Amino acid sequence: MPLPRPRMILIDLDGTLVDSVPDLAFSVDAMMDELGLPRRGERAVRKWVGNGVERLVKRALVNDLDGDPDPELYDRALPAFMRVYQENTSRRSRLYPGVREGLDQLQAEGFRLGCVTNKAGRFTLPLLRDKGILDRFSIVVSGDTLEFSKPHPAPLLHAAAELGVTPGESLMIGDSRSDVKAARAAGFRIVCMSYGYNHGEDIRAEGPDAVLDRLDELPPLLQPEAA
Repeated sequence: MPLPRPRMILIDLDGTLVDSVPDLAFSVDAMMDELGLPRRGERAVRKWVGNGVERLVKRALVNDLDGDPDPELYDRALPAFMRVYQENTSRRSRLYPGVREGLDQLQAEGFRLGCVTNKAGRFTLPLLRDKGILDRFSIVVSGDTLEFSKPHPAPLLHAAAELGVTPGESLMIGDSRSDVKAARAAGFRIVCMSYGYNHGEDIRAEGPDAVLDRLDELPPLLQPEAA
């Protein structure tokens, strides 16, 4: 089903552009080793990512999607994770199939592109740079750029204001319920990827406007400009 042609397309990072779980899981397990606690493994970490590293560390410590660890333990754990992840932001991470081709097509067709993520800026920019796609984006909004992060609409509205477009002219591409909630609250249309990180649940249940298997399936879905 064709979608109205947007002027701006914002794209999530983890789980949408890049499979970053291998590096996140490595860093979680290294943190757990340092604390003398059991490793959690990649399978568990895949269900826990998407809400920033602080929440990921808490989930790893309690071994569950919800709950809060002992504050003293958390205060020891977070710096340990940050130290390891700083050196392992992109070593094992990879672009999903169709991402580079999709970005190339969207850029060639003249769309304004932005990246909006809950990942902290100190990790976001190196990851985009190391994967060779940083120059595709006119704006990058990280999890600590503003006071609020997704699912709050503020990062999306900030990007729209910076690039001079309205929410009605904007499209968000993501993989999780946080992306859907942020887009709906901001007045954006939302397309989700079928893969990615939605805490193990099918993203179709969140009711996005479309679900794609590859990013390079997006350009044909966008209506051409009126003559």
